[in-house]
Amino acid sequence: MEITIQAIKFDATDKLNGYIEKKMGKLEKFFDKAISSEVYLKVIKPETADNKQAEVTLFVPNKKLFASKTANSFEQAIDECVAALEKQIEKKKEKNSFSFKNLAKFIRQKPTLNDDN
Repeated sequence: MEITIQAIKFDATDKLNGYIEKKMGKLEKFFDKAISSEVYLKVIKPETADNKQAEVTLFVPNKKLFASKTANSFEQAIDECVAALEKQIEKKKEKNSFSFKNLAKFIRQKPTLNDDN
């Protein structure tokens, strides 16, 4: 999976870039159909405790998943984004697991209503 990291109005360290690539790599293991991802990092003004924002867009076939989190550090914000994306991926997997094959089997089943009339 191709990962694009963009730090807005500051230079991200190699350590931070490595951390992001490692975390995004875990998403690829979790969902192997991911095509690419974009990560945007920015510092929100004014200087407060939670002023580091990470926005992650994950491109998967026929869909774009997105998470945006603000935290005390970029690492924490990335962790929260990855957790949010994992939840979205789980929902997508559950939705796709009810495929047309399963639908056809469901339709063919005979109704089992107990009518005592």
